Amino acid sequence: MAVETKKMANSIVAAGGSFGERVKAWPERIKSFYTDVRTEMRKVTAPSWKEVRATTTVVVITVFIFGLYFFIIDNVIQRAVTFLYSYFGHR
Repeated sequence: MAVETKKMANSIVAAGGSFGERVKAWPERIKSFYTDVRTEMRKVTAPSWKEVRATTTVVVITVFIFGLYFFIIDNVIQRAVTFLYSYFGHR
């Protein structure tokens, strides 16, 4: 279980079971949530232009390879089905 999840679970348990106690715990839970969000957002970095170009190139090449693959497979299956219809259609 993640540390953040444990903190939230502990704050819920500490808040007790009644509705009033849970409502009173909201400000602390919200503050804890935003603190955790800010901590995680500090870890986020944007990719460099070189990384963006490299990953975009990989994606474009992969799309073309898969497109060619599916084009070939589609034609093979189409010809096989056409052959089967013509072969069994005459009998």
